[in-house]
Amino acid sequence: MTTPNLVEVFTEEPSMKEFLAVLLPRIEPQAAFVIHSFDGKTNLLKKLPARLNGLARYHAGPVVVVVDRDQQDCHDLKRQLDEFVTKAGAGTLTQVRAGGRRSAMTVVSRIAVEELEAWYFGDEAAVRAAYPAVPSFAAKSVYRDPDAIGGGTWEAFSRLVSKVPVHRGGLAKIQAARDIAPHMNIEKNRSASFRVFRDGVREILTVGEK
Repeated sequence: MTTPNLVEVFTEEPSMKEFLAVLLPRIEPQAAFVIHSFDGKTNLLKKLPARLNGLARYHAGPVVVVVDRDQQDCHDLKRQLDEFVTKAGAGTLTQVRAGGRRSAMTVVSRIAVEELEAWYFGDEAAVRAAYPAVPSFAAKSVYRDPDAIGGGTWEAFSRLVSKVPVHRGGLAKIQAARDIAPHMNIEKNRSASFRVFRDGVREILTVGEK
């Protein structure tokens, strides 16, 4: 059996894995995180049920799933993820909040709206600390709500950093994650989906303490 402060994390792409490898220990320094990435959202949604089923046999602790919304309805996507959890015999954080039956393995599913790059747009200071040549952008109306940029958030971020040498040929997603994550202010991000993710991670780690 695993200990409650070992957290299994599932995400859809390597860039988010790189980002979370830096960020998660800063959110919860007392926890240990094992992060798994997949080859895109479709691949994650296809393989996640079997991974959760297998994990539920031996993991007594928290699990975090983070997926991009893309163009999918948030409620439909969340419902789909929760069904995976229930079929695996695990519990969701929502069920715990409602006073439902506790399971050895509890899963919190969080949606990045729109994409990881929206979280970058939510912290101008972190982006400019990583890339000083990037101009100030937070005050511009198009970037004011990081979760509502639309039209391809990663494409918008790629244009923003296009003069940074490493990104001149297009956004190098993994490198961006490695460069920006150490500078992120986990308490002050304008992206609501980032804050929901951060708070969900913190909350799920208290489940075994209650």
